[in-house]
Amino acid sequence: MKTILITGGGGFIGSNLAAALCVRGTHRVVVCDRFGTDDKWRNLAHHPVWEIIPPEGLPGWLIEHRGDLEVIYSLAASSSTTEKNIDLLIANNFSFPLALWRFCVKHGVRFFHTSSAATYGDGSLGFDDDINLEALKKLVPLSGYGWSKHLFDLHLAADTAVGTKPPQWTVLKMFNNYGPNEYHKETQRSVIGQIAQQAIDAKTLRLFRSYNKDYPDGGQMRDVIYVKDCIAVLLWLLDNTSVNGLFNLGSGKARTFSDMGKAVFAALSREPRINYIDMPDGLINKYQYFTEAKMDRLRAAGYTAPFTSIEDGIKDYVLNYLVKPDPYL
Repeated sequence: MKTILITGGGGFIGSNLAAALCVRGTHRVVVCDRFGTDDKWRNLAHHPVWEIIPPEGLPGWLIEHRGDLEVIYSLAASSSTTEKNIDLLIANNFSFPLALWRFCVKHGVRFFHTSSAATYGDGSLGFDDDINLEALKKLVPLSGYGWSKHLFDLHLAADTAVGTKPPQWTVLKMFNNYGPNEYHKETQRSVIGQIAQQAIDAKTLRLFRSYNKDYPDGGQMRDVIYVKDCIAVLLWLLDNTSVNGLFNLGSGKARTFSDMGKAVFAALSREPRINYIDMPDGLINKYQYFTEAKMDRLRAAGYTAPFTSIEDGIKDYVLNYLVKPDPYL
Protein backbone atom coordinates (compact mmCIF):
# COMPACT_ATOMS: atom_id res chain seq x y z
CA MET A 1 0.00 0.00 0.00
CA LYS A 2 1.32 3.44 -0.97
CA THR A 3 1.58 6.36 1.43
CA ILE A 4 0.09 9.86 1.40
CA LEU A 5 1.75 12.54 3.54
CA ILE A 6 -0.30 15.51 4.75
CA THR A 7 1.74 18.35 6.20
CA GLY A 8 -0.47 20.34 8.53
CA GLY A 9 -2.60 17.20 8.74
CA GLY A 10 -3.75 17.97 12.28
CA GLY A 11 -5.11 21.37 11.30
CA PHE A 12 -8.43 22.48 9.90
CA ILE A 13 -8.31 21.43 6.25
CA GLY A 14 -5.64 18.79 6.88
CA SER A 15 -7.70 16.87 9.44
CA ASN A 16 -10.76 16.96 7.19
CA LEU A 17 -8.63 15.54 4.39
CA ALA A 18 -7.10 12.90 6.66
CA ALA A 19 -10.60 11.83 7.70
CA ALA A 20 -11.72 11.44 4.08
CA LEU A 21 -8.58 9.50 3.10
CA CYS A 22 -8.94 7.17 6.09
CA VAL A 23 -12.49 6.40 5.00
CA ARG A 24 -11.24 5.59 1.50
CA GLY A 25 -8.61 3.22 2.85
CA THR A 26 -6.53 3.18 -0.34
CA HIS A 27 -3.36 4.64 1.18
CA ARG A 28 -1.50 4.83 4.45
CA VAL A 29 -2.24 8.31 5.77
CA VAL A 30 0.72 9.99 7.48
CA VAL A 31 0.38 13.35 9.22
CA CYS A 32 3.16 15.86 9.86
CA ASP A 33 2.16 18.45 12.44
CA ARG A 34 2.55 19.87 15.94
CA PHE A 35 -0.23 19.55 18.52
CA GLY A 36 1.01 21.42 21.59
CA THR A 37 -1.03 21.42 24.77
CA ASP A 38 -4.49 22.47 23.55
CA ASP A 39 -7.29 20.41 22.01
CA LYS A 40 -5.98 20.35 18.45
CA TRP A 41 -5.39 16.60 18.84
CA ARG A 42 -9.16 16.12 18.84
CA ASN A 43 -9.19 16.97 15.13
CA LEU A 44 -7.73 13.51 14.47
CA ALA A 45 -9.16 11.59 17.41
CA HIS A 46 -11.80 9.82 15.30
CA HIS A 47 -9.47 8.84 12.46
CA PRO A 48 -6.89 6.00 12.35
CA VAL A 49 -3.97 7.78 10.68
CA TRP A 50 -0.97 5.53 10.09
CA GLU A 51 1.73 7.73 11.59
CA ILE A 52 2.26 11.20 13.06
CA ILE A 53 5.64 12.87 12.71
CA PRO A 54 6.88 16.26 13.98
CA PRO A 55 8.21 18.76 11.42
CA GLU A 56 11.79 18.38 12.63
CA GLY A 57 11.60 14.66 11.92
CA LEU A 58 10.33 15.11 8.37
CA PRO A 59 13.64 15.27 6.41
CA GLY A 60 14.78 11.89 7.70
CA TRP A 61 11.32 10.38 7.28
CA LEU A 62 11.14 11.51 3.65
CA ILE A 63 14.42 9.85 2.76
CA GLU A 64 13.44 6.63 4.54
CA HIS A 65 10.01 6.43 2.89
CA ARG A 66 10.65 7.91 -0.55
CA GLY A 67 10.07 4.52 -2.16
CA ASP A 68 6.46 4.14 -1.00
CA LEU A 69 5.46 7.82 -0.84
CA GLU A 70 3.05 8.61 -3.69
CA VAL A 71 1.59 12.01 -2.78
CA ILE A 72 2.37 15.00 -0.59
CA TYR A 73 -0.47 17.32 0.34
CA SER A 74 1.40 20.47 1.39
CA LEU A 75 -1.14 22.14 3.69
CA ALA A 76 1.02 23.29 6.62
CA ALA A 77 1.27 27.05 7.04
CA SER A 78 1.35 29.94 9.45
CA SER A 79 -2.16 31.07 8.62
CA SER A 80 -2.61 34.21 10.71
CA THR A 81 -3.22 37.15 8.40
CA THR A 82 -2.09 39.50 11.18
CA GLU A 83 1.20 37.72 11.98
CA LYS A 84 4.03 40.26 12.39
CA ASN A 85 6.95 37.81 12.52
CA ILE A 86 7.95 37.83 8.86
CA ASP A 87 10.83 35.40 9.42
CA LEU A 88 8.32 32.89 10.79
CA LEU A 89 6.04 33.39 7.79
CA ILE A 90 8.91 32.91 5.33
CA ALA A 91 10.10 29.77 7.13
CA ASN A 92 6.67 28.14 7.28
CA ASN A 93 4.97 29.43 4.14
CA PHE A 94 7.88 29.58 1.71
CA SER A 95 11.01 27.69 2.75
CA PHE A 96 9.23 24.64 4.19
CA PRO A 97 6.96 23.92 1.20
CA LEU A 98 9.81 24.77 -1.17
CA ALA A 99 11.88 21.95 0.35
CA LEU A 100 8.92 19.60 -0.19
CA TRP A 101 8.52 20.79 -3.78
CA ARG A 102 12.18 20.10 -4.53
CA PHE A 103 11.90 16.65 -2.93
CA CYS A 104 8.89 15.85 -5.13
CA VAL A 105 10.68 17.05 -8.27
CA LYS A 106 13.73 14.93 -7.46
CA HIS A 107 11.90 11.75 -6.44
CA GLY A 108 8.84 11.82 -8.69
CA VAL A 109 6.24 12.35 -5.95
CA ARG A 110 2.92 14.02 -6.73
CA PHE A 111 2.53 17.43 -5.05
CA PHE A 112 -0.61 19.35 -4.05
CA HIS A 113 -0.22 22.70 -2.29
CA THR A 114 -2.56 25.30 -0.83
CA SER A 115 -1.93 28.98 -1.45
CA SER A 116 -4.30 31.81 -0.53
CA ALA A 117 -6.59 34.45 -1.96
CA ALA A 118 -4.60 36.87 0.22
CA THR A 119 -2.05 36.88 -2.61
CA TYR A 120 -4.50 39.00 -4.63
CA GLY A 121 -4.14 41.97 -2.30
CA ASP A 122 -7.01 44.44 -2.42
CA GLY A 123 -8.54 42.69 -5.44
CA SER A 124 -8.17 45.71 -7.72
CA LEU A 125 -6.44 43.49 -10.30
CA GLY A 126 -9.16 40.89 -10.12
CA PHE A 127 -9.02 37.27 -8.97
CA ASP A 128 -7.70 35.51 -12.05
CA ASP A 129 -5.70 32.36 -11.25
CA ASP A 130 -3.18 32.90 -14.03
CA ILE A 131 0.06 30.89 -13.59
CA ASN A 132 1.91 33.18 -15.99
CA LEU A 133 4.88 34.60 -14.11
CA GLU A 134 4.41 38.12 -15.44
CA ALA A 135 0.76 38.12 -14.33
CA LEU A 136 1.72 36.91 -10.86
CA LYS A 137 4.38 39.59 -10.51
CA LYS A 138 1.70 42.30 -10.79
CA LEU A 139 -0.10 41.15 -7.63
CA VAL A 140 0.54 43.16 -4.44
CA PRO A 141 -0.47 41.30 -1.24
CA LEU A 142 -1.57 43.48 1.69
CA SER A 143 0.00 41.42 4.49
CA GLY A 144 3.16 39.52 5.31
CA TYR A 145 1.06 36.35 5.25
CA GLY A 146 -0.17 37.05 1.72
CA TRP A 147 3.35 37.94 0.57
CA SER A 148 4.86 34.72 2.00
CA LYS A 149 2.28 32.68 0.12
CA HIS A 150 2.84 34.73 -3.01
CA LEU A 151 6.60 34.05 -2.91
CA PHE A 152 5.96 30.34 -3.23
CA ASP A 153 3.51 30.83 -6.11
CA LEU A 154 6.13 32.88 -7.94
CA HIS A 155 8.78 30.22 -7.44
CA LEU A 156 6.53 27.45 -8.78
CA ALA A 157 5.57 29.56 -11.77
CA ALA A 158 9.25 30.07 -12.62
CA ASP A 159 10.11 26.38 -12.14
CA THR A 160 7.20 24.96 -14.11
CA ALA A 161 7.77 27.41 -16.96
CA VAL A 162 11.11 25.70 -17.64
CA GLY A 163 9.84 22.17 -17.04
CA THR A 164 11.05 21.71 -13.45
CA LYS A 165 8.12 19.87 -11.88
CA PRO A 166 7.00 16.56 -10.35
CA PRO A 167 4.75 14.07 -12.22
CA GLN A 168 1.64 15.92 -11.01
CA TRP A 169 1.37 19.27 -9.27
CA THR A 170 -1.34 21.74 -8.34
CA VAL A 171 -1.53 24.90 -6.30
CA LEU A 172 -4.95 25.88 -4.95
CA LYS A 173 -5.54 29.53 -4.07
CA MET A 174 -7.89 29.03 -1.16
CA PHE A 175 -10.62 31.52 -0.49
CA ASN A 176 -12.38 31.69 2.90
CA ASN A 177 -13.00 28.21 4.29
CA TYR A 178 -15.32 27.31 7.14
CA GLY A 179 -16.47 24.10 8.78
CA PRO A 180 -15.76 21.50 11.47
CA ASN A 181 -12.32 21.18 13.09
CA GLU A 182 -11.39 24.85 12.83
CA TYR A 183 -11.90 25.40 16.57
CA HIS A 184 -8.19 25.43 17.51
CA LYS A 185 -7.66 28.48 15.27
CA GLU A 186 -9.45 30.64 17.87
CA THR A 187 -9.39 34.29 16.64
CA GLN A 188 -8.27 33.07 13.20
CA ARG A 189 -11.36 30.91 12.76
CA SER A 190 -13.50 31.68 9.75
CA VAL A 191 -15.96 34.56 9.96
CA ILE A 192 -18.76 32.00 9.80
CA GLY A 193 -17.20 29.90 12.56
CA GLN A 194 -16.86 32.94 14.81
CA ILE A 195 -20.30 34.43 14.24
CA ALA A 196 -22.00 31.05 14.52
CA GLN A 197 -20.42 30.51 17.93
CA GLN A 198 -21.45 34.03 18.96
CA ALA A 199 -25.04 33.34 17.97
CA ILE A 200 -25.05 30.06 19.89
CA ASP A 201 -23.43 31.49 23.04
CA ALA A 202 -24.67 35.08 23.17
CA LYS A 203 -27.69 34.91 20.84
CA THR A 204 -26.42 37.99 18.98
CA LEU A 205 -23.71 38.75 16.42
CA ARG A 206 -21.03 41.42 16.27
CA LEU A 207 -19.74 42.34 12.82
CA PHE A 208 -17.26 45.01 11.77
CA ARG A 209 -18.57 48.30 10.50
CA SER A 210 -17.69 49.20 6.94
CA TYR A 211 -15.13 51.93 6.30
CA ASN A 212 -15.75 51.90 2.55
CA LYS A 213 -18.55 54.03 1.17
CA ASP A 214 -19.28 51.44 -1.50
CA TYR A 215 -20.21 48.82 1.09
CA PRO A 216 -22.80 49.32 3.86
CA ASP A 217 -22.34 47.80 7.30
CA GLY A 218 -22.73 44.08 6.77
CA GLY A 219 -22.38 44.53 3.04
CA GLN A 220 -18.72 43.50 2.92
CA MET A 221 -18.51 40.50 0.60
CA ARG A 222 -16.53 37.29 0.76
CA ASP A 223 -16.33 34.17 -1.35
CA VAL A 224 -16.71 31.49 1.32
CA ILE A 225 -16.48 27.77 0.69
CA TYR A 226 -17.50 24.88 2.93
CA VAL A 227 -14.53 22.73 3.89
CA LYS A 228 -16.29 19.60 2.62
CA ASP A 229 -16.23 21.11 -0.88
CA CYS A 230 -12.49 21.77 -0.52
CA ILE A 231 -11.91 18.14 0.41
CA ALA A 232 -13.94 16.99 -2.59
CA VAL A 233 -11.58 18.97 -4.85
CA LEU A 234 -8.45 17.61 -3.12
CA LEU A 235 -9.71 14.05 -3.59
CA TRP A 236 -10.63 14.75 -7.20
CA LEU A 237 -7.05 15.87 -7.86
CA LEU A 238 -5.81 12.60 -6.37
CA ASP A 239 -8.05 10.67 -8.77
CA ASN A 240 -7.18 12.74 -11.85
CA THR A 241 -3.45 12.47 -12.40
CA SER A 242 -3.44 14.54 -15.59
CA VAL A 243 -4.62 17.73 -13.84
CA ASN A 244 -1.82 20.22 -13.21
CA GLY A 245 -1.71 23.95 -12.59
CA LEU A 246 -2.68 26.88 -10.41
CA PHE A 247 -6.39 27.08 -9.55
CA ASN A 248 -8.63 29.22 -7.42
CA LEU A 249 -10.70 27.30 -4.88
CA GLY A 250 -13.77 29.17 -3.75
CA SER A 251 -17.48 28.87 -4.37
CA GLY A 252 -17.29 31.36 -7.22
CA LYS A 253 -19.99 33.51 -5.64
CA ALA A 254 -19.39 36.34 -3.15
CA ARG A 255 -21.91 36.73 -0.32
CA THR A 256 -22.36 39.49 2.24
CA PHE A 257 -21.55 39.20 5.93
CA SER A 258 -25.20 40.02 6.52
CA ASP A 259 -26.19 36.98 4.44
CA MET A 260 -23.90 34.81 6.56
CA GLY A 261 -25.37 36.14 9.79
CA LYS A 262 -28.94 35.57 8.60
CA ALA A 263 -28.06 32.02 7.55
CA VAL A 264 -26.64 31.31 11.02
CA PHE A 265 -29.83 32.51 12.73
CA ALA A 266 -31.97 30.58 10.24
CA ALA A 267 -30.05 27.40 11.10
CA LEU A 268 -30.77 28.09 14.78
CA SER A 269 -34.43 28.96 14.05
CA ARG A 270 -33.98 32.43 15.56
CA GLU A 271 -34.66 35.98 14.44
CA PRO A 272 -31.45 37.80 13.35
CA ARG A 273 -29.77 40.07 15.94
CA ILE A 274 -26.69 41.80 14.52
CA ASN A 275 -24.64 44.65 16.02
CA TYR A 276 -21.84 46.49 14.22
CA ILE A 277 -18.58 47.32 16.00
CA ASP A 278 -15.45 49.33 15.18
CA MET A 279 -12.69 47.63 13.24
CA PRO A 280 -9.20 47.57 14.86
CA ASP A 281 -7.04 50.44 13.58
CA GLY A 282 -4.35 48.10 12.27
CA LEU A 283 -6.86 46.26 10.07
CA ILE A 284 -8.66 49.17 8.41
CA ASN A 285 -6.09 49.74 5.64
CA LYS A 286 -5.51 46.01 5.04
CA TYR A 287 -9.13 44.94 4.80
CA GLN A 288 -10.53 43.18 1.74
CA TYR A 289 -14.10 44.33 1.08
CA PHE A 290 -14.73 41.95 -1.80
CA THR A 291 -13.38 38.56 -2.84
CA GLU A 292 -14.82 36.25 -5.45
CA ALA A 293 -12.97 33.32 -6.95
CA LYS A 294 -12.87 33.09 -10.70
CA MET A 295 -13.47 29.37 -11.15
CA ASP A 296 -13.20 29.00 -14.94
CA ARG A 297 -9.85 27.20 -14.93
CA LEU A 298 -10.84 24.52 -12.41
CA ARG A 299 -14.06 23.92 -14.32
CA ALA A 300 -12.16 23.74 -17.61
CA ALA A 301 -9.84 21.15 -16.03
CA GLY A 302 -12.88 18.93 -15.52
CA TYR A 303 -14.22 19.60 -12.02
CA THR A 304 -18.02 19.62 -12.38
CA ALA A 305 -19.42 19.10 -8.86
CA PRO A 306 -21.57 21.95 -7.48
CA PHE A 307 -20.46 23.97 -4.47
CA THR A 308 -22.54 24.13 -1.30
CA SER A 309 -24.55 27.31 -0.70
CA ILE A 310 -23.82 29.18 2.53
CA GLU A 311 -27.37 28.42 3.69
CA ASP A 312 -26.87 24.66 3.33
CA GLY A 313 -23.26 24.69 4.50
CA ILE A 314 -23.98 26.76 7.61
CA LYS A 315 -26.98 24.60 8.47
CA ASP A 316 -24.85 21.46 8.32
CA TYR A 317 -22.00 23.06 10.28
CA VAL A 318 -24.25 24.43 13.02
CA LEU A 319 -26.66 21.54 13.50
CA ASN A 320 -24.34 18.59 12.91
CA TYR A 321 -21.23 19.96 14.63
CA LEU A 322 -21.35 23.22 16.60
CA VAL A 323 -24.33 22.41 18.79
CA LYS A 324 -23.26 18.81 19.40
CA PRO A 325 -21.43 17.70 22.58
CA ASP A 326 -18.60 16.47 20.33
CA PRO A 327 -18.31 18.99 17.48
CA TYR A 328 -15.37 17.27 15.77
CA LEU A 329 -15.53 15.58 12.38
